[in-house]
Amino acid sequence: MVRIGYTLMTEQTPARQLVDCAAAAEQAGFDYAVISDHYFPWLEEMGHSPYAWSVLGAVANATRRLPLMTYVTCPIMRYHPAVVAQKAATVGVLSQGRFTLGLGAGENLNEHVIGEGWPPVDTRHRMFAEAIEIIKRLFSGDYVTFHGEFFTVDSAKLYDLPDERIAIGIAASGGRSAALAAEHGDALIVNEPMPDVVARFNAGGERGRPVYGQLPLAYDTDPDRARQRAHRLWRWAAVGGWKVMAELPGPVNFAAAATTVRPEDVARSVPCGDDVEAVVRAVREFADAGHTHVALVQIGADHQQPFLDWAEKELLPALREL
Repeated sequence: MVRIGYTLMTEQTPARQLVDCAAAAEQAGFDYAVISDHYFPWLEEMGHSPYAWSVLGAVANATRRLPLMTYVTCPIMRYHPAVVAQKAATVGVLSQGRFTLGLGAGENLNEHVIGEGWPPVDTRHRMFAEAIEIIKRLFSGDYVTFHGEFFTVDSAKLYDLPDERIAIGIAASGGRSAALAAEHGDALIVNEPMPDVVARFNAGGERGRPVYGQLPLAYDTDPDRARQRAHRLWRWAAVGGWKVMAELPGPVNFAAAATTVRPEDVARSVPCGDDVEAVVRAVREFADAGHTHVALVQIGADHQQPFLDWAEKELLPALREL
């Protein structure tokens, strides 16, 4: 059975509402929740971007059973990997072991703010592998000293760790990153149904590890209104794939890149309206590609509670049959 998650989308939702939504998602019956970790929204219209780790602390206190996960945190620039390890360990303790650390190599959109420039992709991959090694060492609870190509750690130790080691999910979009996830990750994160990436991950290590995906949708009783909202807030996702999205530096750049994207273009990959079967079909594509977990993203901060009500009564029961 595919586990169905709820996405706490920081780029479109105020911090306090994110906490309330997490509690409501737990009540509605979602299996887990993921949270994005951004400095900027993708588009100015989205209008928000609170600090994900503060929100996670509040969510850990507001929920009781809901597993939590960053989707995803970049540990190579804006955060030093030693600091990421400490933050993750603390959330692991506060949530009583319900936290998975999702990691990715990041986007220029969020990392350029520290003024160090945006490295080429090969460099970012080497930085990412080094950061993962540091985090894993610190999760052991031992003192860690590390002198790498990019990072230095001087006699660091985490004093507050959850009883069980924090699982690490690693985001991938191709063979190289899938191999890194297979070697170092407890789970794979791949947004779209990519059976080749999943197969590479499964072939490179222990089988049976979770595979996480994410499906945006726009619930509304009026399908046309849903399509217009999806276009207004989600057109950034149709600008040309991750190789483009990782490089653009700001919301205005995403808006410019999406100038020619039409509502019907967005609706091809985003179920719009209240058709349960359309969402079931989309989730089934993930399941067929080997995903074990799919987190739903309801587009629009003002439409979260209607979506959660619909999910509890109609959508989740249908998805349980997959």
